[in-house]
Amino acid sequence: MKQTYAWYKESFGKDYLLIYKHRDLHGAREEVRRMIDWLYLAPGARVLDLCCGMGRHSLALADCGFRVTGMDLSDVLLDEAGRLDPERKVRWIKGDMRDVPLGGPFDGIVNLFTSFGYFDEDEENERVLKEMARLLAPGGRFLLDFLNPSYVRSHLKAHSVRREGTTMIDEVRSIEDGFVRKRILLTEPGGGERRYLEQVRLYELADFRRMCGRAGLEIEQVHGDYRQGEFRPATSPRLILVGRLAGGAR
Repeated sequence: MKQTYAWYKESFGKDYLLIYKHRDLHGAREEVRRMIDWLYLAPGARVLDLCCGMGRHSLALADCGFRVTGMDLSDVLLDEAGRLDPERKVRWIKGDMRDVPLGGPFDGIVNLFTSFGYFDEDEENERVLKEMARLLAPGGRFLLDFLNPSYVRSHLKAHSVRREGTTMIDEVRSIEDGFVRKRILLTEPGGGERRYLEQVRLYELADFRRMCGRAGLEIEQVHGDYRQGEFRPATSPRLILVGRLAGGAR
């Protein structure tokens, strides 16, 4: 693996909770309702939320009666997920999505909010898909919710500034070398500054078809949003893939 700067090890700390404070559980519940239909999840199904973050979707899935495991690499986000789950409805574990410390199998695996394409090398990103294939039960399905590269290119907001409490959040976005990058500057009233980078490889639908094929996965459905919108490369905000093990029972 050639990647020397693992941005994701620094960018998902306490400041992440501040930067993305606007995300709520209600929105996650609405998205989960659609996921259940697309994944054909039976009552009590075993579901893995791969890169669960602070656990919004994991908790929404658990509230629907599924046996949910949420996995993330960030101690901070897992701590926040545990705080939001006092009844311990979800099993929370720490792990790298390229080498999941679980044996499975799972009836459903979800990878949400563009939690894919973090690594510089295609081979490293493909390892994530291979892990999903390894962990899926026969007849199980996966859902991968990714950005739509064409939409990002035409709608990218290069610069924005906002305030959360006393903290100024300055975000600069760009497309460079096949990645969409966001550079974040947090400034406190006393002048203190903290800087972060986020970046994601811009994979097209055709790229996913090739990578999934090599990983032993088959894409069955492609959606452009959570309102069951048909995927349209020029106008869909999301690229949501639903599939199963290649050659498995439908």
